[in-house]
Amino acid sequence: MSNDYTVIIVLKGEGGRKMNCKMYIDGQWVEGKEGEKLEVVNPATGDILVYIAKAGYAETERAIESADKAFKTWSKTTAGERANYLTKLYHLMIEHKDEIAKIMTLEQGKPLQEAMGEVVYGAGFVEWYAEEAKRVYGETIPASKENKRIMVLKQPVGVVAAITPWNFPAAMITRKMAPALAAGCTVVLKPASSTPLTAIKIFELCEKAGFPKGVVNLVIGDASKIGETLMNDFRVRKLTFTGSTEVGKKLMTQAGATVKRISLELGGHAPFIVFDDADLDKAVTGALNSKLRNCGQVCVASNRFYVQEGIIDDFILKMKEKLKNYKIGSGLEEGVHLGPLIDQNAYEKVKTHIEDAVNKGAKIEFGGEGFHRGSSAAGGYFYQPTLLSNVTEEMLIMKEETFGPVIPVVSFKSEEEVIARANDTKYGLAAYFFTQSLAKGFRVSEALAYGIVGVNDGVPSTPQAPFGGFKESGIGREGGHYGIEGFLETKYVSFEI
Repeated sequence: MSNDYTVIIVLKGEGGRKMNCKMYIDGQWVEGKEGEKLEVVNPATGDILVYIAKAGYAETERAIESADKAFKTWSKTTAGERANYLTKLYHLMIEHKDEIAKIMTLEQGKPLQEAMGEVVYGAGFVEWYAEEAKRVYGETIPASKENKRIMVLKQPVGVVAAITPWNFPAAMITRKMAPALAAGCTVVLKPASSTPLTAIKIFELCEKAGFPKGVVNLVIGDASKIGETLMNDFRVRKLTFTGSTEVGKKLMTQAGATVKRISLELGGHAPFIVFDDADLDKAVTGALNSKLRNCGQVCVASNRFYVQEGIIDDFILKMKEKLKNYKIGSGLEEGVHLGPLIDQNAYEKVKTHIEDAVNKGAKIEFGGEGFHRGSSAAGGYFYQPTLLSNVTEEMLIMKEETFGPVIPVVSFKSEEEVIARANDTKYGLAAYFFTQSLAKGFRVSEALAYGIVGVNDGVPSTPQAPFGGFKESGIGREGGHYGIEGFLETKYVSFEI
């Protein structure tokens, strides 16, 4: 534990170094003025890694002012200039991927190799939007009169407020910040309070890449004060948020006061469907990849597993054999597949869902046990990957997103039946199904009411494709050329000559 706002980061085979633990506003590293401190905890042990001074109204106001001032010049830079800054940041992230991954595992818990994969994935958004900055095109439209000309311009929306979650502390930053910067916007970013260190490291690299003062700003801490300031300030013209549907709805209401543009990536309740003509081994592997990444703490993780009745016993048997090889522990340990849950609340939700299912007749085929081995109640909560059979629709786990390593399996008879059951939810973020029928692949992918559909693919996310949900799972898309559109205004210009 450190009292000087620094934490020692030690890489494998290297000595330790002190990591900066401050906020970044107007090109300077600053501490909060109100004196309140934020504890950053290692979720695998419960140990306090560091204290960080919280931002409040004053720091957030200063960050907005800085971003607004910088926008006046950043928005006028050429696409090529913005692309060069982003390309530098991309290369720096790849160069420092070991360190970023280590920081992420310390504060978030996911296995080190998984964290490394996230850094590379997150850097991919920076690389993609460095290229996409050069592809923001306007348009000319044939006029109805010979003495008129019609032109359509694409211009940056302005200052962007970005609020990111704890489960992907690198990729969610780059997925929001990179398209905003590529479009010519400036950014005020608030990372999750439980995982600010990854954000700090990325902003260190932004500084090293040479972004001008005020273009990128980092505020850490009090969600209510930071959020209230961001939402009430008219100079903030766009909000991009990833988090729960409940918080998203509140932000949507608050955005109405100043008519901010919004992008919301919210909760999910993903179905995973296995038809009887599927490659069963591939389906089991896809199910595990979809469900157990980050200990199931993924918004697009499968939550309901529908397996056609003729193959359900074989599916469960193959799944049990695979789960025997999963190692649970600290993400820094060699060979670990599942790290800790983020905190006690996450642990209790997993426990409640399993107990509710068992009380209503579900059978535990594998796992079912959790444990606490931390130095304090702040962390050290682990749960075995748990496979449930005899699951029915009235169980809590089939109605709510678990956000943990639980696989509830239920049978179905027909294609029409399973599509109706899969769509029977207010959420519509991601869905998955496995089949070897081309015709069925088209029919089912078109029928599922979800923004992302993986066909024989348990991990479909990629920087060049649009990510986002239907219904109460969100508004807007991130990734691909779609992801930059939310940061651009469309201006119609009519000339009379």
